[in-house]
Amino acid sequence: MNSYAALLRGIGPSNPNMRNEKLRGVFEGLGFDKVASVVSSGNIVFRTADDRADLEERIQQALATELGIPGGTIIRSYSELRAFLDRDPFEGLPHERGSYLTVTFFKNTMLEADTKAFEDDPLTRVIGYDREARAFLTVIDNSTGKTPDFMARLDKTYGKDITTRTWLTIQRVVKKMES
Repeated sequence: MNSYAALLRGIGPSNPNMRNEKLRGVFEGLGFDKVASVVSSGNIVFRTADDRADLEERIQQALATELGIPGGTIIRSYSELRAFLDRDPFEGLPHERGSYLTVTFFKNTMLEADTKAFEDDPLTRVIGYDREARAFLTVIDNSTGKTPDFMARLDKTYGKDITTRTWLTIQRVVKKMES
């Protein structure tokens, strides 16, 4: 039995169909074991012996059919996320106001050249791209009172097969997978 995290795109907990209990219900309906949610932004951990190859598509199809959720589903295994945390790509930077550590997961591989998309944004510092995790790493300065157009720029530059989490959320997801 393998442990996975489903990182769902576009989940807004104010939408009744996107609340954790309904999301968990879809995963349980697919026959997955030890289904649990982590915070209320579309992070579901589960276990299954099913082949990983079609998990993203099966989950997304079930979410769309049962709850009308059109967003994307990105799957990472426990071993992938644990290794990612162990590499500490932010090298001990604090996750706090002024240095908001973000991880944008790609369904597919990102081109290295794409990391230049934020060069003109003084509120976003690109740390780099973690090829093994298929994750783009950034630090957002949210201490200025200005709202960065970070998410809109991500979508415009990289498309919809991505989803972003904070470093703290990734740590919580891995901790939940270990319990």
